[in-house]
Formats: sequence, C-alpha cells, structure tokens
Amino acid sequence: MPLTKSFRETVRARARRDAKFRRALLGEAIQALLDSNLEDGRAALRSCINATVGFEKLGATLGQSPKSLMRMFGPTGNPTAENLLAVIGVLQAEIGVRLQVRAVADAA
Repeated sequence: MPLTKSFRETVRARARRDAKFRRALLGEAIQALLDSNLEDGRAALRSCINATVGFEKLGATLGQSPKSLMRMFGPTGNPTAENLLAVIGVLQAEIGVRLQVRAVADAA
C-alpha cells in the first residue's frame, strides 16, 4: 500500500530535525535486508531516501536516473549488489553514520 503524501512529509520533517530518527530509519532498513525481508527492506530504504537525500540528489550523486532508482526500491524492484551498496554508501554519508555489522548470538 502506497504511503500518503502527508505521511511522507511527516517522516521527512522528523528526519530533518532528529538525527537519531535518521539513523534509526537506515538501521531498520539494513536490518530488514539482513533478515532476508527484502520487500520491507526495499520499502524502508525508499522511505529513508525520501526522508533524507531524495531521489533527485541520489540519482545525481550516483550518475543514475532518479526514476530508475525509484523502481529499484519499489515493491517489485531488484537492485544489484553494486547499486544497493552504492545507495547505502550515499545514505551513510548523508546521515553521518558508518554502519558496522557484528555477530550476535541467537536468542533461541
């Protein structure tokens, strides 16, 4: 289900004023991808992009069409590892974080 414009604007406004929220948006997106929840991960990355850098600036930075990037992170998108990692790199720089992966013992 597509997000309403008012919801996107609310998320964007919160992201602009709250650095912790920006980090959480990116962290949740990456965690979903690592948990093999690809549909939610793509949707979360799309929300993170919309709330921070925007597809126009992201496309200019990566030398790719913003429309192509929107499709990659849409419901049926399938970004290559190269594109996915490039986008994550831009988001890290925009948000001012450096993500690290660490192993955590299963709770089970």
